[in-house]
Amino acid sequence: MIARDRIALRAGPSLNVAVVADTHSVPQPGTLEQLRALAPDAILHAGDIGDLGVLEQLKPIAPLYAIRGNIDTHGEDIPDHRVIDLVAGEQSLLRILLVHIAVAGPRLQSHVAKLAHAEKVKLVVCGHSHVPFVGEDRGLTIFNPGSCGPRRFALPIVFGTISIDQGKLRFAHREAATGNAWTP
Repeated sequence: MIARDRIALRAGPSLNVAVVADTHSVPQPGTLEQLRALAPDAILHAGDIGDLGVLEQLKPIAPLYAIRGNIDTHGEDIPDHRVIDLVAGEQSLLRILLVHIAVAGPRLQSHVAKLAHAEKVKLVVCGHSHVPFVGEDRGLTIFNPGSCGPRRFALPIVFGTISIDQGKLRFAHREAATGNAWTP
């Protein structure tokens, strides 16, 4: 199932979106506080939500657009994929495909690339690997916010941001506990 959504710019030429993934029922302490401080225009959850109470914690912060991940066996009303248009008036500034599993290493899986091209998206936002990542493949930009859930191996506990300001697209990763910028 593919859901289709539009996120409109508020007053001014900018939009800030927070992106979380792989909360696995337990967002790290500080995550919700950092998201509130960020005051995003919207939050995307790229799957592996776990307990649906996580979504209830995120909804008061900003409009929430979530998909199911491979551990999410409940929440039949939550789609497997979303196509999201970020718009100013009637003009689409960016079309996003939100999907849980999208990459094998730094490359898009072929079925995801085909879907992205068929939907005319420019950005694929995914989760699953817990690895924070920004890259390009097959003419598409790929953004994985990493995980703000329980630690996996030695991977960082982070969430992502997507900003559009004056038509420029910027991606960042932030430490879930502090909100500080994270770089590899």
